Amino acid sequence: MTTMQVKISDLATKHRLTADVVSRVLADLGLEPANGEIEIGADDLEIVSEELKRLAPADAKTLVLAPNRTPRDMAAAMNLPDKEVLKALMTKVKVMATLTTTLQDEVAEKLAEVFGFSVQWETATPKREAAAKSQAGSGHDKPLRPPVVTILGHVDHGKTSLLDYIRKSNVVSKEHGGITQHIGAYQVQLPEGVITFLDTPGHAAFTAMRARGAQVTDIAILVVSADDGIMPQTIEAISHAKNADVPIIVAVNKIDKPEANVDRVVTQLPNHDLIPEAFGGQVIVCPVSAHTGEGVPHLLEMILLQAEVMELRADPKGALEGVVIEAKLEKGRGPVATILVEEGTLKVGDVVVVGTTWGKIKAMTDWKGDRLKEAAPSMPVEILGLADVPGAGDPVEPAKDERGARETTEARQQSDRAKAMAPTKRRVSLKDIRRLGEEDAVKDLNLIVKADVQGSVEAVRGLLEKVESDEVNVKVIHSGVGSVTESDILLASAANAIVVGFNVKPEGGAKAEAERQKVEIRTYTIIYELIEEIEAAVKGMLEPKFEEQHLGFVEVRAVFKLSRSGKVAGCHCTEGKIIRNAKVRVNRDKEIVFEGDLDSLRNVKQDVREIIAGQDCGIKFEGWEDFKEGDLIEAYELVQVN
Repeated sequence: MTTMQVKISDLATKHRLTADVVSRVLADLGLEPANGEIEIGADDLEIVSEELKRLAPADAKTLVLAPNRTPRDMAAAMNLPDKEVLKALMTKVKVMATLTTTLQDEVAEKLAEVFGFSVQWETATPKREAAAKSQAGSGHDKPLRPPVVTILGHVDHGKTSLLDYIRKSNVVSKEHGGITQHIGAYQVQLPEGVITFLDTPGHAAFTAMRARGAQVTDIAILVVSADDGIMPQTIEAISHAKNADVPIIVAVNKIDKPEANVDRVVTQLPNHDLIPEAFGGQVIVCPVSAHTGEGVPHLLEMILLQAEVMELRADPKGALEGVVIEAKLEKGRGPVATILVEEGTLKVGDVVVVGTTWGKIKAMTDWKGDRLKEAAPSMPVEILGLADVPGAGDPVEPAKDERGARETTEARQQSDRAKAMAPTKRRVSLKDIRRLGEEDAVKDLNLIVKADVQGSVEAVRGLLEKVESDEVNVKVIHSGVGSVTESDILLASAANAIVVGFNVKPEGGAKAEAERQKVEIRTYTIIYELIEEIEAAVKGMLEPKFEEQHLGFVEVRAVFKLSRSGKVAGCHCTEGKIIRNAKVRVNRDKEIVFEGDLDSLRNVKQDVREIIAGQDCGIKFEGWEDFKEGDLIEAYELVQVN
């Protein structure tokens, strides 16, 4: 008879019983578990299950659910913690989701079964349907608005080509046939609806706006080449989109190529926590060709379908809200800003406050260059009339009059100047983790891991994810091969993360960006040092880290033996300086013969604080007198680094 290994905990969870009750039932049936498991045949398992079902709570039989349930709804219906249900969904049902993800019916049934429930689906009564229609027609809710979409992906995978094809096929061009994009955003007109595309330079710009607090994208399209598959920048783009918490639709491009392999891309996606619909997940995958146009209409339909599920709404009659997509200073036109309207309606003649500048809108054009008098939600427009060039991500707000707008911007400018002069607010660092955790300021320690080879990336990531603490959850939000880049710093800034490098260094631009953004970069060459330091930080035991700072070189020119003081080295400072409390290293014939502290530093029989290049001095060392003429003394100090 065929037997199988079954965990006691799995039986307990399935039947909503304690492990003790399950063990007692097994003992009554003459079955003895070992190490929390039992070896059992199919017939015996059926008998055990029937007995456990009999003991299960009376309310644990059937769940009456409406379609399109989320994990949070399921948890409430089963009277279980949200985290427990979400964990079971990912580990038992093998579907990656958030608490607010809409579950397919079969996925919801499998999830319920894990906890010993069966599902009975509700059917809407005619009365309920009529009420729903009545409410929808009442205008009580805000009207639906077009989705705002950003396209991300690896270089040369066809982002620009796909945008070009969509624009040429769907954007109504002017009479003279011009199809060149007028501004960095445009809209696609379809019979089913409208889509707004933001043409950003890439995921770095996408995240830079998020770092400034601007959340303008509703859906991210991830372009993956069917012949290359998932590449380093693709992984980066996935991390940026996930950190922004927006739905991802995967467009597998270049399917017209002979070497295209869509299935390979689909099987690669789960490795990056993107579960395609084909595997029971929520990620829509659309094979397309930007060259021939094959699949592009289907992609646009899927965008509108995703937007329909999200129910994106905005009130054209509400208070104006918008955000700057890009801005520049043009000769003859002055400050020009591309604005995306988020709420309300923007009109020519409106007085607006944009970040730390203001203006009265003199002219407004759409993505084709046509003049407009007003712009509704999700519409990108180019405006003239601002006093100065705003920054990307700056909010657009209405003002009652020019005087009020001027006063608001002056107050903001003064506040910015005060902030600039005040000590810079530091972002989270390893040293602060324990303190912040105790203050409930930090629940997660977000990390970005970069290493020299893929094997190292996986090893470091695997070890870091095993670091445990009651107060702090270690979370690797992105990992990749190569040096630390500006894009990594921007992501760290947006996610308040620390960048960890193993056998890699930050690029020059990344280092400067990290200083500007106050992002901490930690680099290591020994993996156990890396893990130990993260563990120590999480457990609140991180020791201060010191770095050597070179001061100068001193050469021993003579040795004097004094009756009271012992030996003194007569020296000449050849480079830099030496200070009284310096650390010293004595080099002789390219070997270090002593390393320690200075005991005294004198010049012309007087104690001095420092000696600079070109000066002579007398030196004594603490606990060592074996110096000789010709010895080269290196002076340095240990400086604590954050």
